[in-house]
Amino acid sequence: MVNRPKISIVTPSYNSGLYIEEAIQSVLAQEYKNFEHIIIDGGSTDNTLDILIKYPHLIWVSESDEGQSDAINKGFKLAIGEIIGWLNSDDFYLPGTFEVVVHELNNHIVDAIYGNYRDIDSCGNITKEYITQNSSKWMSHYICYIPSTTFFFKRIIIDQGILIDKDFHITMDKEFFAHIFHAGYNIQKVNTFLAHFRWHDGNKSKPSKEILNIRYIEGIKIANRYGRIRFSKNLVGVFLYRSIMILCAVERAFSRYFGIGIYKVSL
Repeated sequence: MVNRPKISIVTPSYNSGLYIEEAIQSVLAQEYKNFEHIIIDGGSTDNTLDILIKYPHLIWVSESDEGQSDAINKGFKLAIGEIIGWLNSDDFYLPGTFEVVVHELNNHIVDAIYGNYRDIDSCGNITKEYITQNSSKWMSHYICYIPSTTFFFKRIIIDQGILIDKDFHITMDKEFFAHIFHAGYNIQKVNTFLAHFRWHDGNKSKPSKEILNIRYIEGIKIANRYGRIRFSKNLVGVFLYRSIMILCAVERAFSRYFGIGIYKVSL
């Protein structure tokens, strides 16, 4: 990889007029010249396209698709950069993120990185800060501890055919990360704030009973696909799967409190 590799940012979009301009500007604000920003729009009917037209540097299409996962895959396949990032249309990068990413991924033994992030509300107010845990292959089968908005990876991963699984509607990011781990790639955490994740009424993953049930169903599918334990797709399987998730939560809380294990800070 060259010292100033091309970075491709892929943004799926549908009726994102309220927030997408902030995402676009956060990429431009990196002041990193060797990049491309690809936006795959699902046929927006609001003012999204009016915003996209304002930025001639963008590579974008607007057409019907099969949803967010399909849009992301389209963008991945169009990307020509040596480093690829996935930025949702309502999130944005913090200044200096690309420099951190390039520095970390110039390490030939690291294939992908992720970092810390902050939650913000619909108005952009910070509501919570998250120091993400260290990388854990086995834990990726049960919880999604990698924030997609801070995730960057080398293009060899998609060149090997690893894409977003369109059968997953809520936990597609968790499946993607578990797949990358399972294929033997090295994902590492960077202890730096890289992005802001926005919560608003339009979030598809906003907590609800229905979303929680989908998370369990898709989570069992991920665990069965990549893990060593097999769960039945019934109440017993859900109970066992949830029990392991609780154990993960306990380990994370213990490690975070004492600064050990998956929350140990490397010197």
